[in-house]
Amino acid sequence: MEYRRLGASGLMVPALSFGAGTFGGRGELFGAWGDTDAAEARRLIDICLDAGLNMFDTADVYSAGASEEVLGAAVKGRRDRVILSTKAGLPMGDGPADAGTSRSRLIKTVDDALRRLGTDYIDLFQLHAFDAATPVEEVLSTLDDLVRAGKLRYTGVSNFAGWQLMKSLDAADRHGRQRYVAHQVYYSLIGRDYEWELMPLGLDQGVGAVVWSPLGWGRLTGKIRRDQPLPAGSRLHATADYGPPVDDELLYRVVDALDEIAGETGRTIPQIALNWLLQRPTVSSVIIGARNEEQLRQNLGALGWNLTADQVARLDAASAKAAPYPYFPYERQEGFARLNPHPLRRADGAV
Repeated sequence: MEYRRLGASGLMVPALSFGAGTFGGRGELFGAWGDTDAAEARRLIDICLDAGLNMFDTADVYSAGASEEVLGAAVKGRRDRVILSTKAGLPMGDGPADAGTSRSRLIKTVDDALRRLGTDYIDLFQLHAFDAATPVEEVLSTLDDLVRAGKLRYTGVSNFAGWQLMKSLDAADRHGRQRYVAHQVYYSLIGRDYEWELMPLGLDQGVGAVVWSPLGWGRLTGKIRRDQPLPAGSRLHATADYGPPVDDELLYRVVDALDEIAGETGRTIPQIALNWLLQRPTVSSVIIGARNEEQLRQNLGALGWNLTADQVARLDAASAKAAPYPYFPYERQEGFARLNPHPLRRADGAV
């Protein structure tokens, strides 16, 4: 296993981490993802630890808390060997205090997560969404208190816009609070929006990316092909509307490129898609999921080798989209590129 620093922090995390969204299986969305119980979760975690993968990510909304409970039971007796990452802030009910990141709710959600996980501290705690109704100073002050109390080790965010993250980092600096060191983001070969603003921000501010849904919400498995119906067993029948949208032609173009490189390398399409991500700037860890041992072992095979520069360039070209405003229409102009260096811009100005 390769280990990387989480942003500018001192925390070393595995290049691949494990997402526990399939644990618990409660509700329409998470029930479709999987229903792994504690016994099966323990087996999957055994395999992860044997491979050196020691970070496990969950959230309070995953199966209404059941994911945290199953994960906690599965790591019982070996807490000192694992990094536990969880998230909070999305609605957990219909009441006025059942959503957001106010001081009172953060204190309660952290205590609830600790109880469900069966631990007295969380290694990485992330805000699952930006709460525009609560001042960032209140959020940062509360998280700082929770860190000082020993309940949290590191803090981060998930799915923030660039201005939301930068406003929070600036407030942390001005008030001497703990800085966010991680941003859990959607990033894949069919979803590269992260690169335009959030990636340069992460480089500039020392915020590491923890990537969720690296296979494009289950679309980059090799089972979805041009001119073929969605496989009967695909969970996309039940979950597609919950995930990031993707243009069909972009998907097929990327899958064609992945298929070609799979033939050259002898690797699977998911392994190639994951390996591409592992070579991107700011990426500290890529979260993989698995409903069974076979899927897990296949995803772990994304490590220990690298795509060639030519193969990366072909995947870049197949997955490229027009730059969004305000990067379009100037991003290809020489003067703009000189004034605004982008981490992925090539010598010819293309990204």
